[in-house]
Amino acid sequence: MSDTEKDAVLSDEAPVDDEVVSKTSTRAWKRFLVMSHDASVENETKRAMQSRHLMMIAIGGTIGTGIFLSAGSAIALAGPGSALLSYFVVGMFVYSVVISLGEMSAMFPVSGAFSVFGSRFVSPALGFTLGWNYWFQWSLSIPSELTAAAIILQFWAPQVQAWEWALVIIVPVFLLQLIHVRVYGESEYWFALIKVLMIIVFIFVGLIYDWGGVKGHPGPGLSNFRNGQAFIGGFQNFAQTFVYAFYSFGGVELVAIAAGESVQPHKTVPRAIKATFLRIVLFYILTILTIGLCINWQDPTLLSAAGDSDVTASPLTVVFQRAGFGAAAHVVNAVLLTAVLSATNSCFYASSRMLLSLARSGQAPRIFGWVTSRGVPVPALVMALAVSSVTFLTTIWGEGIVFTWLLNLTGISALLVWGSIGLISLRFRAAYRAQGRSLLDLPYTQPFFPLLPAGVVVLALLMFIAEGYSSVKEQPFEAKVCATLR
Repeated sequence: MSDTEKDAVLSDEAPVDDEVVSKTSTRAWKRFLVMSHDASVENETKRAMQSRHLMMIAIGGTIGTGIFLSAGSAIALAGPGSALLSYFVVGMFVYSVVISLGEMSAMFPVSGAFSVFGSRFVSPALGFTLGWNYWFQWSLSIPSELTAAAIILQFWAPQVQAWEWALVIIVPVFLLQLIHVRVYGESEYWFALIKVLMIIVFIFVGLIYDWGGVKGHPGPGLSNFRNGQAFIGGFQNFAQTFVYAFYSFGGVELVAIAAGESVQPHKTVPRAIKATFLRIVLFYILTILTIGLCINWQDPTLLSAAGDSDVTASPLTVVFQRAGFGAAAHVVNAVLLTAVLSATNSCFYASSRMLLSLARSGQAPRIFGWVTSRGVPVPALVMALAVSSVTFLTTIWGEGIVFTWLLNLTGISALLVWGSIGLISLRFRAAYRAQGRSLLDLPYTQPFFPLLPAGVVVLALLMFIAEGYSSVKEQPFEAKVCATLR
């Protein structure tokens, strides 16, 4: 073929369309990164969670290591009386937060919840800060839950490294998140149901054992609350127990996040909010009381300090063993593991939805606003997965140390969010009244306004001051202790 003929053939070929090439490259990139070529900022999350899903998420969705492990730390630090009082105070504080938040979430059911409310009713700067702080809180909760899972699993296999257990646990949980939000709701429903039943059984068994109702196993009665053992270390130690309570109660506001993907949120959110009181009284106050009655604050099985990385088992498992149910301890530990899996599942959900909301608001990189046609924000989930690599710090410092670091970081972050919700609620009502609208138009109206949100702001400030006081008084100064924010 001559050069002239070659030129003619080349001239007849269709020119390369740069736009087509760009679209093809983008699809390939999305398929690689998001595991779906149809991911787009145009897609929305799906409203697929039913009323029963939201109700069970409110009651027991995020019950995890906070009550199963860190409750023992609070008792070991300041005694059972201080721990019980701390959890009661924080419980009433958190209930006020949920009531205030529920009023806004029922009216505006969006996944960004208080981050969106902060931007809308106070300042975009506050919304930005709350959103990223909340993402930080839940992202760091993932490695804390994985670390706790390693602690629980060492009951059976102490020779297995923590990071190995982390890999075994995180893969199925992450894959579950990639399917559909209804799968998350359904899995959380059954996970939470198992936790609720187990805690009810634990309270009954623990109280019967404490009262001496188990033959051959005399119970301690009220001995752990006598002879000055109820309150240990004065106000400084009492103030430090707040951070354990913050961590334990973390997630009560998850209902507001889930409202953005629930069916008929104007009806389901108020019901779920009202169920929170049952959760606080039954699953926190009574559980702390039972643990304090059955296990002495000096017991070596409690996770007692940041520098102690040797944890025998959860306080719940120890109580069953001492009540004579040695064989049942394996079942209890297995239930505790499902609780941690459930909490990890919720951590992925909350972290990814908040990052998605930030991206859609222009406060995070645009890529995290991509959602698949199934309503799954894959890039945001991948980011949460990347943060979970913090778990591998356990191979350097030990499980107990890293768990306590993460516990304190996420606990303080939760306090910042809750205190801000009180301020946002006050601004929301002021804006609502300024428009001349009737409170009867609200799907849910909080009682005792403005006492609850104002009380939230005041209590948050006082708790911050108490935490700062305990940090200043901490002796001797150590880098590891400083890192735990105590």
